[in-house]
Amino acid sequence: MNKLAKSLVVCGLLSASTVALAEGSAHTLTGNVTLTSNYVFRGISQTGGDMAIQGGLDYGHSSGFYLGTWASNVGWIEDFQAYESGNIEVDLYGGFRGGIGETGLTFDLGAIRYFYPGSNNGPYVDADTSEVYAALGWKWFTAKYSYYLSDDVFGIVADGSDYIDLSASLPIGETGLTLGAHWGTFSFDETGDADYDDWSVSATYDMGKLSSVTSGVTVGVKYTGTNAKESFWTDANGEFLGDDAFFFWVTKSL
Repeated sequence: MNKLAKSLVVCGLLSASTVALAEGSAHTLTGNVTLTSNYVFRGISQTGGDMAIQGGLDYGHSSGFYLGTWASNVGWIEDFQAYESGNIEVDLYGGFRGGIGETGLTFDLGAIRYFYPGSNNGPYVDADTSEVYAALGWKWFTAKYSYYLSDDVFGIVADGSDYIDLSASLPIGETGLTLGAHWGTFSFDETGDADYDDWSVSATYDMGKLSSVTSGVTVGVKYTGTNAKESFWTDANGEFLGDDAFFFWVTKSL
């Protein structure tokens, strides 16, 4: 946790200085740091219900090309996958996004690699996972399809797995409040017991609406649930990772 926090601070300082240099050009570099009471990814808690500190760094070009990296502490690598050591997730991603003529539609095509550094000497397969995705958006709605290139998906033997994500994000006027809703379904080929649907509702608020002192700060709350099988998605501590969860977070954009 200490090493991750220091890395995020360094990334934040780097991004803050580089954004100023890139101002007015075709290039942008942005960063963010988040403190959350629970890290939930596609309905499954990655920290066993515990808090997480997270951060990312993103490069974008006016053409629509982008690259980024993101990191968080996790708990399931040791508690669910029986790694001897490992409590960090590091993501690397890139792609191309933009608008489709005058239709009002947007697209996003890309790939992401999830890395889980650690010592895997247990009976489980490696957790590192590769994914490609395609998303189509219109106003407040987004549909996204993700396909997994890895034979093993997050440590589960599941060649040819995929995830479908339908979501909506509705800003409430100029108040700074945004309401969100999501439904997704995860299909793990070859491991049917792992399949599940997940859903969530959320609200975020831009604290910059209150004061210039809190500019770039966003707070949010979310309720999420799944129909995941408890017999499959329970970790070594007896924690059901797919259980209903209510959590909150605060993010600072840099």
